[in-house]
Amino acid sequence: MNKRYFGTDGVRGTTNQFPITAETALRLGMAAARHFRREEGRRHSVVIGKDTRLSGYMIESALVAGFTSAGMDVFQFGPLPTPGVATLTRSLRADMGVMITASHNPYEDNGIKLFGPDGFKLSDEAELEIESFMDGDMSEGLAAPADLGRAQRVDDCQARYTEIVKATFPRQMRLSGLRIVVDSANGAAYKVAPNVLWELGADLIPINSEPNGFNINEDCGAVSPSGLAENVLRYRADIGIALDGDADRLIICDETGHVIDGDQLIALLAREWKRAGLLATDSVVTTQMSNLGLEQFLETEGLTLDRTQVGDRYVVERMRESGANLGGEQSGHIVLSDYATTGDGLIAALQVLSLLVQSDKPASQLLRVFKPAPQLLKNVRYEPGTAPMERDSVKSAIEAAEAKLGEKGRILVRKSGTEPLVRVMAEGDRKLITEAVDAIVNALKA
Repeated sequence: MNKRYFGTDGVRGTTNQFPITAETALRLGMAAARHFRREEGRRHSVVIGKDTRLSGYMIESALVAGFTSAGMDVFQFGPLPTPGVATLTRSLRADMGVMITASHNPYEDNGIKLFGPDGFKLSDEAELEIESFMDGDMSEGLAAPADLGRAQRVDDCQARYTEIVKATFPRQMRLSGLRIVVDSANGAAYKVAPNVLWELGADLIPINSEPNGFNINEDCGAVSPSGLAENVLRYRADIGIALDGDADRLIICDETGHVIDGDQLIALLAREWKRAGLLATDSVVTTQMSNLGLEQFLETEGLTLDRTQVGDRYVVERMRESGANLGGEQSGHIVLSDYATTGDGLIAALQVLSLLVQSDKPASQLLRVFKPAPQLLKNVRYEPGTAPMERDSVKSAIEAAEAKLGEKGRILVRKSGTEPLVRVMAEGDRKLITEAVDAIVNALKA
């Protein structure tokens, strides 16, 4: 099942290089419209949101041309978080939703995420059919002149999403008295995130909320939380919240400047939701990257950890299969299916903040739920089009590292689905995992 355009999270790459070109976006719009236009005799519609990258204008224009040429009406949101697009796809009864974003990547990258009418990301089968249309005769899906689609801007989408997010917070609760630093990564939530927290009563300090088309994720946000920690200490804040470029990730910083990752947040929510009778099942869904300490902690709470391959879409698929309502990734994707169809950094933040208010404890006491097992992750960049993990020297290094760790740890070596990187992760004895990871990294670099 090899895909030419789609990766683990939509289509992604460097702008004006395959597959992130205006031509590909045009063909994708035409092909996706053909896939979703299943009923004759009615208007079909698509909603489009984007983050703050300069290239979003180019891609959006090409997509609009593709959709309207195939007879689909287009509603353009402008900058809006990915989960907002997913939610409003359902709310506006659109046939599909599109988010133009490369998530946590730098500004020169961009991508296209697709959602079905139910607000969920597409299946592999749907993506493969769309790809087959893209590589086929595009004239088959073109609309007659009288049936072309129309495009229009939607001005109140941010207000709509703000109210949807606020509705997930306990009705009688306020954030009054909490000083919060929020880092929007100069991304899609640069207006929505500060508005939500301020309207709920927080004493707010927004940072990285002035996008210019080039500074998204630049030394800020969920992928670079050191600046958040510095500002929490500088302003003596109670807590810091960092989102990524499209606001589907959440990383938190406590009042001491200590960074809290997604595993700790999942552990906290799992424990508190179980005690409150809010967990739908006795399992929590995460990926292979989650820390062994999380798994051991959940066992003490009578819960099991259900691991999937890396990617929040696979977490969501497993949750839908098993009926679980809590899942996520160490990187900060927190999926709360009672509220959203995908990772939502803002909604997850409000759930954590509500527990902080109820506990009457400092964040440093509430959020450090378990002691993580020593874990080391290193990334090695490779030349696109090459297959570094297929080399015999790399395979030998991985086998040797696995033999050295034995039952004292684990190793995971995988290609990123969103960047030309090989990720090398190991858990176990600190000295052994350092030697194991370095050996594999050296083999990859060689």
